[in-house]
Amino acid sequence: MFSEKANEIFNDAIKTYKSNEKVAKKCNNPFDKKVSHIDFLLFEKCLIDAAQWEYEDIIRDPYINAEDALVLKRKIDASNQVRTDLVEYIDNYFLDKYKDISVSKNAQINSESPAWAIDRLSILALKIYHMHLETAREDASDPHKTNCSKKLNILLDQRADLSTAIDDLLQDITRGKKYMKVYKQMKMYNDAELNPVLRASK
Repeated sequence: MFSEKANEIFNDAIKTYKSNEKVAKKCNNPFDKKVSHIDFLLFEKCLIDAAQWEYEDIIRDPYINAEDALVLKRKIDASNQVRTDLVEYIDNYFLDKYKDISVSKNAQINSESPAWAIDRLSILALKIYHMHLETAREDASDPHKTNCSKKLNILLDQRADLSTAIDDLLQDITRGKKYMKVYKQMKMYNDAELNPVLRASK
């Protein structure tokens, strides 16, 4: 099933990212973009999520100085744009894969595209990774570990449910029972023509 492969790639991406101590490090993608395009995209997707996770942790430091916070905010903005671009690339992969599917006249559209569901699966992999660390922290209290273990079990259930939903959606698209309709990003704040502040600064 697709979700099983995706979860394996996400776990490998997290391990690869965490193996380097430098924040937002450049990690090598083990997949050839031309040979295993979707695997390459999934790995990249989780890498950018892992980097942003660290950014989001750091910027919440109550003692961070204003200049560092501003630099970090710019990095988070750039990371968000890359993340959104990758989601669209993943959807483009599925659009191309299913372009010749005969759609039933009673076919329905899903509330979200496959890639946006996969986006949530990638972030869940990071939540699971970090919550698991909390269950084994040597300096944490027993109540903390117990509480985090309960949360970890919920996250694992959530991943199982989301994985099933993604696989079901892809099967329904393959059978023509559902169809994809992708809305390209309409972000206005990064566009110098749409953001009045950027427009005025030109």
